[in-house]
Amino acid sequence: MSAQAETLLKQWCDEHDLGVPEFIALFDTTADEVVRKGVNNPTCSERTVRRWRKGQVRPDSLSPDTRRVLKAMTGRNMADLFAPPPLPADPEVPALDLEQVINMTARDAQDDASATAAASVSDTSLDQFTDDVASLAREYASIPPLEAFRHGRQLQEELQDLRDRTQIPAQQQRLLELTGQTVALLAASAFNLGAFDGARRLARTAHLYGESARFEALQAYADGILAYIAYYTGMPGEAVLKAQRAQTYGGLGDVARRRLLAIEARAHGYLGDVESALRVLRLSEDVESGARDNLHDVVGGEFGFPLERLAMSSSSTALLVHDGEHAEQSAQRALTLLNHRPRDARSAHVLGSASADLAMARLLANDVEGAAAALVAVWDIPADQRVTGILNRAGQIQHFLTQQPFRGAALPRQLRDQAEEFTRTASNHQLSSRSALLQLEA
Repeated sequence: MSAQAETLLKQWCDEHDLGVPEFIALFDTTADEVVRKGVNNPTCSERTVRRWRKGQVRPDSLSPDTRRVLKAMTGRNMADLFAPPPLPADPEVPALDLEQVINMTARDAQDDASATAAASVSDTSLDQFTDDVASLAREYASIPPLEAFRHGRQLQEELQDLRDRTQIPAQQQRLLELTGQTVALLAASAFNLGAFDGARRLARTAHLYGESARFEALQAYADGILAYIAYYTGMPGEAVLKAQRAQTYGGLGDVARRRLLAIEARAHGYLGDVESALRVLRLSEDVESGARDNLHDVVGGEFGFPLERLAMSSSSTALLVHDGEHAEQSAQRALTLLNHRPRDARSAHVLGSASADLAMARLLANDVEGAAAALVAVWDIPADQRVTGILNRAGQIQHFLTQQPFRGAALPRQLRDQAEEFTRTASNHQLSSRSALLQLEA
């Protein structure tokens, strides 16, 4: 009697009498011999080995070093190793006898049962990580995006390690949600550093975590980031579609809907659809059902959308539809609301963006001195906190001041030079930050 193993790797393990712990020990020993990188050697967990043996992995998803180690261990090609083993071509080739099949099955069942019983993590640890993710979300607005990315990357790695150590469904669910939130914060950080491709990939990954965890608020937040990226990369039509799709998820609270409507309104304004922009802008300012969700409201912080941020976004939308009066009122409201917060809790993003919008609204009214007064707060923002939205607005102001009515005048020329220097020094910092980000991802 014979039993067909799920993969050639599983068959190879059976033939060499290797259970999961023995496989891991052999893998580590082989890695030391083949890779010889010490702390950077590839490793595998019990969960990973079980997935390999069941064929629940694509060979091309493994790192080159991992493939080298498996090749050295088994002498087999990766494509063959994770595929079902070939059937014996020669009928005389002896198949596994019944006793061997039973013993193998019993050993695998014992391994799985033991691993399941042991594979859990402390609920206290999960509580701590819940607090850590929430703390990062809540301090996000007051720290440089590169610092947020570093912290988030460390959290992601620690959460992944916990996921490898537990098979308890409730703990897996909780860890999926926490990992998804962390990846979403990484996406926001990458976006603010101007690394749009990485931000897009991270936002999609966060969306997948939300889908796996059935956490629709996280899916909506991730779609919102994708809408922002589309907006800032010159694809406002896609931004509208992403924001509208995000609003179809169930269980969203007022904060989530306010955020998504604000994003949609700006995208309509970018498209020149004044009627839709103003209609959706009014909707964003009128959301008041009392509904809450576990991400935007309970965790809050960067997942939230406070009233000063709504006012800032409204000013940007008003500028896009050339309503300078509404833009100035909304920008002033954003700055007033922000000033009511403790100094260390004020968002540099909101401060810089609202101040720049206020300056642009005054320039539309030919009030250059008023614009210069508003821009003082912008120039004071440290280089490591000059995020994408602020730099985009500074560039718009610089370009606007090149128009004929402002040429030759001393104050507009000074403001143009300040905007250029502000963007240049920030861009240099962003380049070094993106380099550091790539090193973190390596």
